[in-house]
Amino acid sequence: MLRTRTKGKDRSALVSACLVAVPLLWAAEASSDSKVPPAWVRMRPSAELQIERSKEERGVNPCMTEDPGFPGYSTWDRSPAMGQMIVPDSLTKSSATFDVVFHFHGHEAARKEWVRKVDRVVLVGIDLGNGSRAYQEPFAVPGVFESLVQSVERGVRKRLDNPNIRVGKIGLTAWSAGYGAVVKILGTSYGQKRVDAVALFDGLHTSYVNGQLDTARLAPVVSFAERAARGERAFYMSHSSISPPGYASTTETGNYLIWRLGGEPEKPQAPRSFPLGLELISTYSRGEFTVRGFRGGGKLDHCAHFGILGDVVRGRFLPRWRSLS
Repeated sequence: MLRTRTKGKDRSALVSACLVAVPLLWAAEASSDSKVPPAWVRMRPSAELQIERSKEERGVNPCMTEDPGFPGYSTWDRSPAMGQMIVPDSLTKSSATFDVVFHFHGHEAARKEWVRKVDRVVLVGIDLGNGSRAYQEPFAVPGVFESLVQSVERGVRKRLDNPNIRVGKIGLTAWSAGYGAVVKILGTSYGQKRVDAVALFDGLHTSYVNGQLDTARLAPVVSFAERAARGERAFYMSHSSISPPGYASTTETGNYLIWRLGGEPEKPQAPRSFPLGLELISTYSRGEFTVRGFRGGGKLDHCAHFGILGDVVRGRFLPRWRSLS
């Protein structure tokens, strides 16, 4: 598993396939909460929220944004045991530590937004295929994520000729089906100990069991969200208004997390501008836990969630990590 590699180029098929992020492994293990979630948790997005704005209306194609290159960073470095990384020029031979974010699914799209907004942090981009199962299975193997972190540390040490630099804070981000890796990592003792911040961009699904959400596999995310609400960790989730066939939407899973924390989503008090034509329709925050809901039920709406990746890392992860240093 640790020698799995991904190709350093975009694939047009990625966007269409990722809209079918069916949680295949989740149906085999069903459970329900002792208390059934209220109706609003299971309420699917209305048809009016699923209307997709065109590229012309947005002024940009969210699925094919302009490529800024690698300003302030190395080009892709394949030192990690899985995927590839870009290393900030600000890291030097005298640096003692470096923070790292592992992004799952859509590494090139993530890189485009990353280099525009984020500095001083290593980005590891990992693409393993289509559907959440492709991300769940590798990280279900004990020790895989820990070994991956160690390989990144070795790669940075070699690149900087600095044998003493070590990994500092660790963050996880994922778009669409990439959430499968995040759920598995958060379910390990190493992930619970080392991962400080998580952001899921329009990606957290589960199956239905007897007409209710199958919440068994959401348990690691719920636990992390509870820690974020207490300020012990940071968690950000965005969801579109896409209504997938036969399994729970990101609206439902986002609402479920909010409900587990004793809240309800709220309408924004005033219009807010978001990148790539995203239109905010709901919001909830408690401590360092945040869920943002957006209008739109098409491919462009799905891709547009990449537009907030850089802002979330720069505006939420980095200030937190500086305060903890």
